[in-house]
Amino acid sequence: MKKLLLPLVLMTAASGASDDSKSATNDFYTTDFLDQVATLRDHALTDPLAYDITESLTTEVGARLAGSPGDAKAVAWGEAKFKSLGFDRVTLEAAPLKRWVRGVETAEIISPFKQTLTITALGKSSPTPNEGITGEVVHFNTIDELKSADPALVKGKITFISNRMERHKDGSGYGKAVGARSTTAQVTAAKGGIGAIIRSIGTDNNRTPHTGAMKYEADVAAVPAGAISNPDADLLVNMLNRGKPVTLKYTLGSRFDGDYVSHNVIGDIIGSEKPDEYIVIGCHLDSWDLGTGAIDDASGCGITMAAAKLIKDHIGQPKRTIRVVLWANEENGLSGAKAYHEAHKEEMKQHIFGGESDFGAGTIYAFGTRMDEKAMPLVHEMMQLLQPLGIEYAGNEASSGADLIPMRAAGMAVFGLKQDGTKYFDYHHTANDTLDKIDPKELAQNVAAWVVVTALSANTSENFGFDLSDK
Repeated sequence: MKKLLLPLVLMTAASGASDDSKSATNDFYTTDFLDQVATLRDHALTDPLAYDITESLTTEVGARLAGSPGDAKAVAWGEAKFKSLGFDRVTLEAAPLKRWVRGVETAEIISPFKQTLTITALGKSSPTPNEGITGEVVHFNTIDELKSADPALVKGKITFISNRMERHKDGSGYGKAVGARSTTAQVTAAKGGIGAIIRSIGTDNNRTPHTGAMKYEADVAAVPAGAISNPDADLLVNMLNRGKPVTLKYTLGSRFDGDYVSHNVIGDIIGSEKPDEYIVIGCHLDSWDLGTGAIDDASGCGITMAAAKLIKDHIGQPKRTIRVVLWANEENGLSGAKAYHEAHKEEMKQHIFGGESDFGAGTIYAFGTRMDEKAMPLVHEMMQLLQPLGIEYAGNEASSGADLIPMRAAGMAVFGLKQDGTKYFDYHHTANDTLDKIDPKELAQNVAAWVVVTALSANTSENFGFDLSDK
């Protein structure tokens, strides 16, 4: 990862007009306030609130696929939890979506050697016929190989893409591999194939397949698509390498099931001076249905809800409103993000700075921003309090979370607190996404970092963002 140092001139500006390190104030914050934040940061390292919230969501609700009964339970849980934590205002905002449901999932190699495989449907996949799909497998190493293949090679067959995701601390292997999941079903259909199977987009060797959304457009043909576990993908490759035709049968009952209205759940700690300016943090409330959605993304809910609660209780009412959003249907279409932007598009200038926790609960090692360069002195102030947590600055090109994409596109400044994702994709989108994968100490370190960034963002009058006058 490319690390950037803050320019010396900005560091000097951030320290205020006086060179006296004991000065009562700098350009942005009083020394007393910075001491308060540092004390709360240290307290957060042993505070159990984030873990308690995460445990509550995974135990009392569990799986919460958008549009499912678990989704409705999660919305009710979020509303009740915000109220019990003492948030000043709790709001539900509608997020319409197309409900997708999972059904039967089976797969087996028919020949040359009969074997049962573990499979899961990709999100938005259409169903197979009731009797399943049976066909010869045609193997491609990558999605690009499939895209360039002669349609005659694919016609009437089941495509199989075997590319393996690479393990990286920053999760960058995901972007390189996930195209196989996103577009295989459409490319296969366009070339006359009858079905599509991929190696799971994950870094584990467990026999637990990884689900995840595929690209879906109502007017574009796509075949039923599923992911098989990594060990089963190895098995299938081994058979194909013997040079004999491999016949596969699989059945998926997944399908769209009408319209549904979920909700973003919003908890506000209302600002004392600028109540209509928002520091937006949060998580996505939905999860895939295979596990209990602990790392993806109950932990993000626990981290951000706890950070806001601790700031209110230990520092007091912020100057700007801290808005915690539990986003609806991030996994299968960003329905909540799109609905929020539509509902608040005339207020985008009032959305000052935002970030989402959606990469598990691993230790935070870097802090990145995407904001006006004029606000860089504020980053220096944040880094003074983040560095004791082992966090370095990662530059001004952060992307933050997926749910902030519409607001970021509209000009809102964003930040990203980068978590160690070395093990994240072992469990991501699988039945193994459960509470035991979360280390309470690492989770607490996340809260400490979020406390620093959120408290300092909400207690300055400086503007982090870009000029929206031409938007």
